Amino acid sequence: MPRTAILLPVGLLVVAMTSIQSGASLAKNLFPLVGAEGTTTLRLVLGAVILSLVMQPWKARLSLRSCQTLLAYGVSLGGMNLLFYMSLQSIPLGIAVALEFTGPLALALLSSRRLLDFIWIVLAVLGLWLLLPTGSRDAAIDPLGATLALGAGVFWALYIVFGQKAGAEHGRHTVALGTWVAALMVFPVGLWHAGSNLLAMELLPIALGVAVLSSALPYSLEMHALTRLPARTFSILMSLEPAIAALCGLLFLGEKLLWSQWLAVAAIIIASTGAAATIRPQR
Repeated sequence: MPRTAILLPVGLLVVAMTSIQSGASLAKNLFPLVGAEGTTTLRLVLGAVILSLVMQPWKARLSLRSCQTLLAYGVSLGGMNLLFYMSLQSIPLGIAVALEFTGPLALALLSSRRLLDFIWIVLAVLGLWLLLPTGSRDAAIDPLGATLALGAGVFWALYIVFGQKAGAEHGRHTVALGTWVAALMVFPVGLWHAGSNLLAMELLPIALGVAVLSSALPYSLEMHALTRLPARTFSILMSLEPAIAALCGLLFLGEKLLWSQWLAVAAIIIASTGAAATIRPQR
């Protein structure tokens, strides 16, 4: 394969990850106005509208059986987004993404039993131990925020499982349909928390920016990259996301991490990269 054929999808994937984390940084500006719940609602509803215009989900062929998988995929997507945004209210962006990343990492490691894979488990546990509120007071993070981020990781793992099944049944329509399910799931929560503030027109520019940066743009770029890169290469590159999130938090939100927290993020990145590069699923 030509060198340029590899560099282009790799570059697009890095742009997609940067876009997602920049969108999360921008979303924090909405928290004082509509809270994390309202922000999640705005992102998913507007994201669903934008994705529908691009992917035309009304052309999908639905059945009762396929709708069950699609429903599970959408609920996973909604739970992942809601818990992740709620975690950002009390912990830095980089730490939230690192904790959330343990969900898909655990899913990958559960499919293998080689000795080498336990090295990645040890590194991931080391990263968690450094991040969770068990150490010194200076390095400790909010327990509720950490729990919410880990919960988002559980939903992320479910999102991967059900996303593969839903994607096989609905193809390119899956993301738009799943986002609508997630939006309908989260909407009552956002409405209860933010009320009529969700309809404030002055929020629309920021909310549209969050929806584009966090949903429409990165999903499109990731799909382009995924179809042009080997799955293992794609997974290895995605392992860089906690580092990108930490840098975005530093640049856009002024969130400075301690050296021990950077070490924890690095340990989780190495564990994820190693697992993606070396893991062999059980037959």
